[in-house]
Amino acid sequence: MRKSYRVKSERDFQRVFENGKSFANRQFVVYVLEKSSQPHFRVGISVGKKIGNAVARNWVKRRIRQSLTELKPQLKQNCDFIVIARPTIAGQSMTVVKQHLVHVLRLAQLLPHRSA
Repeated sequence: MRKSYRVKSERDFQRVFENGKSFANRQFVVYVLEKSSQPHFRVGISVGKKIGNAVARNWVKRRIRQSLTELKPQLKQNCDFIVIARPTIAGQSMTVVKQHLVHVLRLAQLLPHRSA
């Protein structure tokens, strides 16, 4: 993802945590802050040390980023959101990571629900 699509500064992270709404499942927590003046979404990814060593954490971050890149055209555009990985996601396959991420993004109403 390009830099313009990332939440990087500590101040921006704190603004989303303090003013945003949170949504969770067993694998992820997502904080969402609506920003109407923004042309596209920005995302921050947080993977804590409970996931494992640096290799394991980077592995999880890469899979989250890849999933978000694939979902990019469908994602709601006028918001900042932060994805926090929980320890249960460690060692899961790419398809499992994407399924759980899609689930929590739908809970947060960042992705449209499937039309049955």
